[in-house]
Amino acid sequence: MAQDRDKAREMIQKSGQMGVPVITVDDQVVIGFNKSRLDQLLGLNAPPPSPPAS
Repeated sequence: MAQDRDKAREMIQKSGQMGVPVITVDDQVVIGFNKSRLDQLLGLNAPPPSPPAS
């Protein structure tokens, strides 16, 4: 982005932010790396597997 002014303007327009990363999932904008929010948006919030039966 430092070398692509158009992409930088697009990011600021979408997010209202100048920080990175700016991640979009569908029409949802996530500022910064927020693993739990990304997992939620991607449908990855499955419960952890149960331990094996002994």
